[in-house]
Amino acid sequence: MSEEVLEIVMKKDVKFNEPVAIEGFPDVGLAGAIASTHLIESLSLEEIAYIETPLLPPIMVVHNGELLHPIRVYGNERLIVFTSEIALPLTVLNPLVKKVVEWLKSLNTKLLIALTGIPVENRLEIEKPEVYAVVSKKDYAEMLSKHRIEVLQEGFISGIYALFLKECLKAGLPAIALVAQSFLKYPDPGAAAELLTSLNSILSLNVDVKPLLENAEEIRLKARDLL
Repeated sequence: MSEEVLEIVMKKDVKFNEPVAIEGFPDVGLAGAIASTHLIESLSLEEIAYIETPLLPPIMVVHNGELLHPIRVYGNERLIVFTSEIALPLTVLNPLVKKVVEWLKSLNTKLLIALTGIPVENRLEIEKPEVYAVVSKKDYAEMLSKHRIEVLQEGFISGIYALFLKECLKAGLPAIALVAQSFLKYPDPGAAAELLTSLNSILSLNVDVKPLLENAEEIRLKARDLL
C-alpha cells in the first residue's frame, strides 16, 4: 500500500516556526520510546496530532480516562515529538516515514533527530551507556564533536531510524540519529537517559533525567536476577 493510506490528523492549530522534530518510536531497548515519553512529560507538551491508518492493528489507548490513538504527535511552534505506544508493524514503516518526512519538510523543519538504541552484549556491566550519532550530512560531525558525541564512521544501520535517515537524505531534510548502547530484551531507561542528556546538550534543553536513572538501576538489578 502507498503512503496515501496514512494520514497525519491535526488536533490543534499550531503556527510552526522552523521546528526541530524528535522521533522516538519503539526500537531496541525501547530507549527512544522511553526518552520521547519522558521528554513530552518533562516539557508538558500537548498533543497536536495523531496518525490515522488502516495499516495498524485495531488498538486504542486509554490514559486517565481519555481515549487516545497509539501513534501521537506532541509539541509546540518550535518542537515536534513523535511517539508510539505500540510496536510498529513492518507494513506501516515505509508509508509512515514517507508521510512524516513529507509533512516535516512542508513545515520548514530545520532538523530531525531520531532516538534509538543499539544492543550490546555486556550492557549489564556498562554503568553509563555511550551515545553515538549517524548523520545525513558530514557537516554535522564537527557540531556533534562539540557536544562530545562520536559520529559513526563505518557500519550498517537498520530499522525505522534507517528509513528516516534515508528519506531525509532524499528530501534534503537535515537528520541525525542518536544511538545509545542498550539492552536488547529489556526496557532500558538508562540508555534513554543518555539519549536525553545528549539531546539536552544539542538543543539547550533542561530535561531532568534523574527519574530515568533511578529506574535504570532497578532494571539492572532485576535483569541480573534473571541471568
